[in-house]
Amino acid sequence: MKQENKITIFTDGSSRGNPGPGGWGAVIIEEQGVRSKKKGEVQVTELGGGEKDTTNNRMELMAAIKGLGKAPKDSDIVVYMDSSYVINGITKWVHSWKKNGWRTKAKEDVLNKDLWIKLDKAATKAGSAGAKIKWQYIGGHIGVLGNERCDHIATSFADGMKIKLYKGPIEDYDLPDILDVSHDEMSLVEKKSKSSHSNAKAYSYVSMVDGVIETHHTWPECEKRVKGAKGAKYKKSTSFYDEQRIIEEFGTF
Repeated sequence: MKQENKITIFTDGSSRGNPGPGGWGAVIIEEQGVRSKKKGEVQVTELGGGEKDTTNNRMELMAAIKGLGKAPKDSDIVVYMDSSYVINGITKWVHSWKKNGWRTKAKEDVLNKDLWIKLDKAATKAGSAGAKIKWQYIGGHIGVLGNERCDHIATSFADGMKIKLYKGPIEDYDLPDILDVSHDEMSLVEKKSKSSHSNAKAYSYVSMVDGVIETHHTWPECEKRVKGAKGAKYKKSTSFYDEQRIIEEFGTF
């Protein structure tokens, strides 16, 4: 009888400036025989890379492309990441983009079109081989080991630092509890809901220019994009879910 395997992928991207030097990281965990009475071994594979002139969103996309591309395709796959930009793009926006020839409703080329096409192909290939892919958001820097490790890999490559990437059984891995994702975003949302939206700390800034929506970690990044842009829209979000609401409000895809 064929063993049922499960693949968990953590990904993250980073850039020092937008654009600037950047890096990406991915950790793939393969659990063999998870549905059989006798479970098989658990294998961990770390991936990483960098570019001299890139953006945070491009590195987030690259991490997802590389992680999905290296994962076995005949198993269920869960991809954990802290980029709502990538998750919304691959689960929602991509359908309209493809129908419109990878152009937005404003008749402009989709930003990062080359990488979106690669990610779509990787996801389609995995699906055609029998894999079911679930894209799952996790908050960044809240103690989830997989996210923290990917962030370390990504920032190391962005900074041009040497880092040893692991490949082998989980029992020899420095983070044996990497599959623990119990520290989720909902706990942060519940805490933030006690504060008013106007006074709450910004989770992100959402902008829309020429029909293209982007999320930004800081206000200066958002301001740079919308300043002087005709018809630009922007709002502060206070949580992942608030960010989704704003994206839906702006949505032109």
